[in-house]
Amino acid sequence: MTEVITSTGSEWWRTAVIYQIYPRSFASSNGDGIGDLPGITSRLHSLSELGVDAVWLSPFFRSPQKDAGYDVSDYCDVDPMFGTLADFDTMVSTAHDLGLKVIVDMVPNHTSDQHVWFQEALAAPEGSPERDRYMFHDGKGPNGDIAPNNWESVFGGPMWERTTNPDGTPGQWYLHIFDVSQPDLNWENPWVREQFFGILRFWLDRGVDGFRVDVAHGMIKEEGLPDYTPPVEGASMGGTAAVGTDVDPDIVEAIQETPYWGHSGVHEIWREWNAVLAEYEGDRVMAAEAWVDPLEKMALWVRPDEFSQAFNFGYMFTEWTAATMRSIVDESIAAFSSVGAPSTWVLSNHDVVRHATRLALHVDVPQGAGIGPMTKGKPDTAEGLRRARAATSLMLSLPGSAYLYQGEELGLPEDMDLPDSARQDPTWFRTNHEKYGRDGCRVPIPWEADKPSYGFGPSAKSWLPQPADWGPYARDAQEGVAGSTLELYRSALALRAEHNLGSGTVEWIDGYGPDVLALRNGAVTVIVNFGAVAVELPLDDLLLASDGIVGGALPADTAVWLRS
Repeated sequence: MTEVITSTGSEWWRTAVIYQIYPRSFASSNGDGIGDLPGITSRLHSLSELGVDAVWLSPFFRSPQKDAGYDVSDYCDVDPMFGTLADFDTMVSTAHDLGLKVIVDMVPNHTSDQHVWFQEALAAPEGSPERDRYMFHDGKGPNGDIAPNNWESVFGGPMWERTTNPDGTPGQWYLHIFDVSQPDLNWENPWVREQFFGILRFWLDRGVDGFRVDVAHGMIKEEGLPDYTPPVEGASMGGTAAVGTDVDPDIVEAIQETPYWGHSGVHEIWREWNAVLAEYEGDRVMAAEAWVDPLEKMALWVRPDEFSQAFNFGYMFTEWTAATMRSIVDESIAAFSSVGAPSTWVLSNHDVVRHATRLALHVDVPQGAGIGPMTKGKPDTAEGLRRARAATSLMLSLPGSAYLYQGEELGLPEDMDLPDSARQDPTWFRTNHEKYGRDGCRVPIPWEADKPSYGFGPSAKSWLPQPADWGPYARDAQEGVAGSTLELYRSALALRAEHNLGSGTVEWIDGYGPDVLALRNGAVTVIVNFGAVAVELPLDDLLLASDGIVGGALPADTAVWLRS
């Protein structure tokens, strides 16, 4: 047996289950087809009843919505499509009354090109303080017609856009890691850092309990901005293509040398942000979206004076086998506890294929799935949901903090049938329709099976079309129904809290064969069958089963919790 000890600490976020709300797809209050803050407020009681500890809201700031709110034009206001600052205050107050913490998304790597800072930079001359807020550079060649380097945008196409001077002549180029409408800020500039101190305090003063920070591995670029060609597809996102696959170690190392990801200078920024949060009473959390491999390097983002926790993307994309799952759990807990941080566990979010589909695709498609050459048709829906339920049951038994993405408690699959005319993700357009993008995991979720838009709003409108067969996934169709995915989540969350699994330890139990993973966390024994055939096991004192159990056999792709 191998025992892995987690870190200790009393802060609420160390063991919390945090529910991600994608505002435009959660609940609409006015029937315009777009979710909003009053809609969220009206549904918060459902999340309290589910048993989560906190909600994390994806961006709701003022934005032209070129990238669904991750292109911010004003960090200190609510976009009118979502409501008002008063609506936000009401939402926070309601959440706190229900015992829920509130975490908001912060997007510091870049702004919208409509932000006043960028508009002032465009109007200012070269070399001005306004230009220094962003990453403006002269082009190469006699007339500056060649981009400063060969970097490729995460969303496809070049990472540079040339400006036009006020007199109509070609001007400098600006860097945008993502869409052309999302210019990167210059985080070497003290003025930029000072502005964000004020932004953090603005939201902390309104009662938020912390921040999830977008692209926390970005911000600082390699000096000199050298040319760079990713060795494998996926390297532009920080190496996710390498996760859970047999990739040459030299390639993985090369990915880590990406000149715009993961440089040591970012840690000074996070120490400064940590100090701002420390000005406020209570345990404020700061969670990093940092696409960094290996886990030992990611752990640097969660040292005591930096982030509280970081998303564990290695776990998210781990291959569906007992051996790889055991390995990533060991590596995760060891890496994070080495710096006094809890491990985090996550299976779905707004940027990846929902795990009820991904686990049955048998191909690596982190950035969207549809019917086409990449996936060659739909996966087995039953297999995907069965594996998803088992994976979640395992995840919620592990010590540390877990993240849930809205709709996964309903067993929602990826919408792979979205018509091309409905797609809105910039990835779809910037790759000339070669990559589907993330719309399939962002479709508005169903609440009531027999209502227009499945109860998403008071009308039939939804900003992305909802599948015609989603009625059985609706929340009201699953409430109180034994064996439903919603009731599985409720039971698992209640048992997790009852047995303090978030603050426990992992003790592996061997002897069940290569396809079975077994562990003990306190008074609970967890057994998962990753194989294709049922395994005879003693299943006495059953607390939880991710699927139906017949006799004394644990079916394929099924997890159980037993009283130890």
